[in-house]
Amino acid sequence: MQNEYEILLNLLEVEALEIDLFRGVGSGGETPTRIFGGQVIGQALASAYKTVPAERLCHSLHAYFIRPGDPSIPVIYQVDRARDGGSFTTRRVVAIQHGRQILNMSASFHVEEPGWHHQHDAPDVGDPMDWPDRIALRESVADQMPEKRRDDFLRPRPIEIREVAPRDFFTPEPTSDVNHMWFRMAAAAECSPQMQHCLLAYASDMNLLGSSLRPHGKTWFQGGVMTASLDHAMWFHGECRFQDWHLYTMDSPWTGGARGFNRGSIFDRAGRMVASVAQEGLMRPIEKSKA
Repeated sequence: MQNEYEILLNLLEVEALEIDLFRGVGSGGETPTRIFGGQVIGQALASAYKTVPAERLCHSLHAYFIRPGDPSIPVIYQVDRARDGGSFTTRRVVAIQHGRQILNMSASFHVEEPGWHHQHDAPDVGDPMDWPDRIALRESVADQMPEKRRDDFLRPRPIEIREVAPRDFFTPEPTSDVNHMWFRMAAAAECSPQMQHCLLAYASDMNLLGSSLRPHGKTWFQGGVMTASLDHAMWFHGECRFQDWHLYTMDSPWTGGARGFNRGSIFDRAGRMVASVAQEGLMRPIEKSKA
């Protein structure tokens, strides 16, 4: 029987069907009712990587979520080799289910070159071990979850998460949009640089949209709000070793019109900025029906 790490690594190991045509597994990700957005991004990036020379690593991707993914069937990824230049390679990837697009993504890959360097400092939020892990937090409130959702709420996940100053799941107070979490996956130790990027892309969709909900005292668990990722952009700044702790620091500068805009920076344990993320998400109020 596969453990949770093997399931995720297999999810991101897409199967080649034909030239520039790949297939990814739909089930087994973060959510049971629709495919987790980070899963589709990770698989799309893995598909693109299979058409790119090994010495060229992704430096940016830009994706639009078009339809919810169906976890009961595979996802087909069609790669368009837009350009192979002297320094940069560009790919366009379309994810398809039921004959319709569920995501399209553009990604750019770059050879390693020397250049000037600067970055913003990582915030000082303490050590990962200063904060409780996700499993312990969920176990402490599992009795408040509806029984039909409890098993999924508690099932093991491959990525270890420790939120900095975690909020109450069900009755949170309005608070700052700025939030941080530590995350890692120990089983990534043997992964290639390409798979490290796919894993980080997968994980970058975790908790990011929640930044928009924080100032309004909302979470996914209390109901009253419909959320979904609308788009996702990511820039890779350097080598990633996701088997080690990384700090994901996030904020939401704006919400309005049933949408929220979110940003994130990912730092390794030494404070080196590894990646940047931006995303807009749906956060639509749900009115309770009147009896």
